Amino acid sequence: MSYLYLVEHDRGELNEASLGGLTATVDLAERLGAAVHVALLGDAADDLVAEVSEHGPAVVHRVHHELLADYGPDAWAAALHQLGEELGASAYLATGTDRGNEVLAHVAAKADLAMVANCIEITETADAWEMKRLRWGGSLHEIARLEAPVKIATFAAHTTEPTPRPGIVGQIAQPFVPELGDAEAVTLVRDRVVTAEGVTLATAPVVVSGGRGVGSAEAFAALEELAELLNGVVGCSRVVTNNGWRPHSDQVGQTGTVVAPDLYIACGISGAVQHWVGMMNAKHVLAINTDAEAPMVTKANWAVVADLHAVLPAVSEEIKRRHG
Repeated sequence: MSYLYLVEHDRGELNEASLGGLTATVDLAERLGAAVHVALLGDAADDLVAEVSEHGPAVVHRVHHELLADYGPDAWAAALHQLGEELGASAYLATGTDRGNEVLAHVAAKADLAMVANCIEITETADAWEMKRLRWGGSLHEIARLEAPVKIATFAAHTTEPTPRPGIVGQIAQPFVPELGDAEAVTLVRDRVVTAEGVTLATAPVVVSGGRGVGSAEAFAALEELAELLNGVVGCSRVVTNNGWRPHSDQVGQTGTVVAPDLYIACGISGAVQHWVGMMNAKHVLAINTDAEAPMVTKANWAVVADLHAVLPAVSEEIKRRHG
């Protein structure tokens, strides 16, 4: 029994969330007695073989074709499905990013099978998989049952910490060349326009985020200063974008960007569930709020119950003092 896992990358740049999904897949396979095969699509992914092979797969497959030089859901799905057919895979898995969900949805359509997205737990019964999965941006957990000859599912992003397996290095298979043609070239990335460089909201190790309590667009200057000192970025809640203080691209939450920084600093954010599900995978949360009973304050690792307009400048000045 073998599981085929899609490792996600962008022209050779590994998506770290994909390693978390690989760890979850290896854990599942160990419980159910399966071998994990990994698919790296495109020549650019060949440089990722060493890193990926340290995370517990039995075999790493390099998949080469000119249509895999950049992302295209039809080409990726066809290549993955053909490799799975070649291996006789009993399951296709990936991480529940936009790209991972899209590719496996295409695979499911090709195989005429069901797909279950954003799982956080999978167990096996005699004839099915029992799955707990995130719904409504993480505010609801659903118990689902999947009965299919071949299982297709994604693990919710950022819910499993990537864990290398010391001493276990996957074998490197001979390159696999799928049969792709015009039908798989319908949707492909042909050109890119860079709108921002460096750390982004989705990848930043520190996010300094503001809510209604910040008070105005101009008052976000204090958050910008602190974020710059911490090599982070500024985020915000939905009410901030609704008020026109920040662009929607800065919004964290169910209808914005899902983040998982090392530190999330919530300034004047009450912590409505729609916002919480967008940042609940942060490793540490610091809340600054005048309301000691605000949900964000009660859930945070640390809280400062005070006026953020007094706290943030003081923190920034102390950081600058320590930096000399």
